Amino acid sequence: MDRISPPPAKQGKPRRSPSRLVTVLLLIVAGAVCSTIDLRTLESEDGRPGGLAANAGLLTPQQLSVAAAKWGLDRPPLAAPPRPAVKPALETPSGFFRGPGLIPAITRIPTTDKVVFLTIDDGTEKDPQFASMASELGVPFSAFVTDSAIRGDYAYFRDLHARGHAIHNHTLSHPQLTRLEPEEQRTEICGQQDVVQREFGTRPALFRPPFGEFDRDTLEIARECGVRVAPLWSEEAFPNRLEYRRADRKLHPGDIILTHFNGPRQWGGTMTDMLRLVLRKVTEQGMALARLEDYV
Repeated sequence: MDRISPPPAKQGKPRRSPSRLVTVLLLIVAGAVCSTIDLRTLESEDGRPGGLAANAGLLTPQQLSVAAAKWGLDRPPLAAPPRPAVKPALETPSGFFRGPGLIPAITRIPTTDKVVFLTIDDGTEKDPQFASMASELGVPFSAFVTDSAIRGDYAYFRDLHARGHAIHNHTLSHPQLTRLEPEEQRTEICGQQDVVQREFGTRPALFRPPFGEFDRDTLEIARECGVRVAPLWSEEAFPNRLEYRRADRKLHPGDIILTHFNGPRQWGGTMTDMLRLVLRKVTEQGMALARLEDYV
């Protein structure tokens, strides 16, 4: 499980009734509705796959409610606002390495939009139901993949990419980078850049260090390999809970939510359970899930 160490350690120090009949009919309608939406035709304004949040606009409120009921939600997720005309300036928080030649390492996006961002790490679990749920509800997320976890089924992640979900860098083998020599870090980071470009046709602009641990070499090497930003996280999602890093236990605009491609063996629950919980928490707090790439 990924973790963010306290700031000092992060700087490179090792360590059948009528009601049932109605429900069945709704599910049948939901399948018909969602099957008409081809998310692969949706693109962001720069022409790259994306725009998933706009999928909600392709469904009427009634259709979206039916889709939400199909996946066990009391109400549909809120639609994200239009992407900002100008992306916000990113700055590494105090306590992290920052300076010339280093990419920003961030835990949230500075925005007043009532949006948060879902990011998913590693790649061990390849759940087709999760992919369908996210597509039918128009839920955007960003995947940070590790070659050692996904190399047995790149097809699953190529499909996610075709559906509009960006694929980013989480190293070749998920090591603790602060324990590696600079050239070893380069192999892990730049090697995964090459793998993602080969398998998905795009070179990642974002990189997340395993365990949230990095040093100055990490940020410099990532920049040299073509990375622009290192997103960390504000909350972590599981099938049965959302763990907050703030004492107020609330989502804030611009927060980045971490979760993993895990399943019953690791969690005792499924990825659809996790997504259902995230959508409930996000919607209850008046937030929408937005595309991270629209803001960084």
